[in-house]
Amino acid sequence: MATTRELTAAAARRDAVPLLRQLWTDRDPDAVLEWTGDDDYRLFGRFAGGDLVAAAGVQVQSLLHHRRGAWLLDLVVDEPRRGDGHGAAMLDFVESWAADEGCEYVALASPLGKTGVHDFYDRRGYDRWGYVVETDL
Repeated sequence: MATTRELTAAAARRDAVPLLRQLWTDRDPDAVLEWTGDDDYRLFGRFAGGDLVAAAGVQVQSLLHHRRGAWLLDLVVDEPRRGDGHGAAMLDFVESWAADEGCEYVALASPLGKTGVHDFYDRRGYDRWGYVVETDL
């Protein structure tokens, strides 16, 4: 049976770093660990048979129409476990958690080339309504 819980202890967050680096391949492990410890960042892990199989990082913010929302900053399922339903279960958990936190929506940004990721969110009923644009400083 799979379970999902918040990863608050430094050791639990450290255990999630290799999984998060499957999403953030260009980031140093220490940098990943550091951002998981930010005060506003909430990290959740999904465990199956005692193994960490998925992780989601969320931050509650008041953006986009000035409504309170949960920004899904990271959602990754361990490569060999993809397609087993862990991503959908993790997203269900995040949506429920966000509603309990008084959020009116869940939002995320995704790179243009990630069509499989976009299809996943499309199937989940997420609307593509705009673009995220940025520049390096």
